[in-house]
Amino acid sequence: MMDEAQLALVSTRASSESESAEFELADVTPPALLSSYRPQDSLFSSSQTQLHARGVQQALARASDDDLAGASERLLAQVAAESGRLPLLGAVPFEGGQPARLWVPAQAAFAAGRARHRGVAQTLHGDAPLAERRMPAVEPMPAPAQFMRNVEHSLERIHDGDLRKVVMSRSLRIAARVDVAQLLGQLLARAPSAYTFAMDLAGAGGPAACLIGSSPELLLSKRGARIVSNPLAGSIPRSADPAEDRRRAEGLLQSAKDLHEHALVIDDVAAALRPFCRELHVPASPSLLATPTMWHLSTRVDGMLRDPSTSSLRLALALHPTPAVCGYPTEPARRTIRELEGYDRGLFTGLVGWCDADGDGEWAVTIRCALVEEHCATVFAGAGIVAGSQPDAELAETTAKLRTMLGAMGLAHVADAEGRV
Repeated sequence: MMDEAQLALVSTRASSESESAEFELADVTPPALLSSYRPQDSLFSSSQTQLHARGVQQALARASDDDLAGASERLLAQVAAESGRLPLLGAVPFEGGQPARLWVPAQAAFAAGRARHRGVAQTLHGDAPLAERRMPAVEPMPAPAQFMRNVEHSLERIHDGDLRKVVMSRSLRIAARVDVAQLLGQLLARAPSAYTFAMDLAGAGGPAACLIGSSPELLLSKRGARIVSNPLAGSIPRSADPAEDRRRAEGLLQSAKDLHEHALVIDDVAAALRPFCRELHVPASPSLLATPTMWHLSTRVDGMLRDPSTSSLRLALALHPTPAVCGYPTEPARRTIRELEGYDRGLFTGLVGWCDADGDGEWAVTIRCALVEEHCATVFAGAGIVAGSQPDAELAETTAKLRTMLGAMGLAHVADAEGRV
């Protein structure tokens, strides 16, 4: 990617008076795209590009199992013919029968190089001494002890042969007011190579809330005929001690349990992509991927499409849900999640991103995220359960994953308090 600022502005050909406050060129040139960010805007950022969107021209709230891919392709073609080549963006839930929150914005800006917003790291209350921290009201779902029992029940089903892997998750609903723009800046600064997103859901028929997060996992990207998927499975929390941190990373690469869990995911992803591809490269062994809080086993899968017009959303939906967020086989794992978790995941462990009229786009797995409402925020984390998993270790893994969002909110101490039985 070139170092100099690259900026492409896209808007409807005929904006209404209510949309008169457009992206001004002065607002989106270097050094920060988000100098013009305001409430109800949306953003998706990756190492490749950054998309900043405003307003809603048309919304698409169809379920993924109701030809969502076809409906999105028809909508993008219609918009391209009538008002310009605007992208589609938003989020698709974990459950296939629930409506997606996708829309074509009234205006959009793609940025690269110095035009990208790189975030602003700030000292937050969570960095203060423990005595100075306030503990907000927290509603866990499920509670830590119940989460561990869910892991035990999952292991029983794995032992009985019903499934080989299932992902158990938990959530924390926190009574706190969160400044979305500040949180977005924190996430971009802390993990600039992550898939960082802030999706305002109200304009797409969703709740008055923002889905915001910093996902390390690429579900699917497409540029022309080339596609990439980068599944993650097999994880361990990082350590503040460099020697211990390296020991954990090296141990993860040698862990038979984690390598087995990773192989289940990679085999499933490759099988789903192979019918679409004339070439598909799957490395023989995983590598390590580091986030500020976790080590992950990572495999980058590259392919060339048979039909370059196949859309990124269609490909992403063919993969979703991967065993990384659901389990294997899919239907027994999904049934176990419904029976044991005790809450509706909603958009968590779905997909989030964008697609344009050519089918190019990027879709990340919706993890390390929060649903921010006016007076509260709900954060989520999950862990893959396979034979050999230990309930206490899986609880510790979810606690470490929760720190991504809670740390950026200045509430890292909440993760520690809610990670004890």
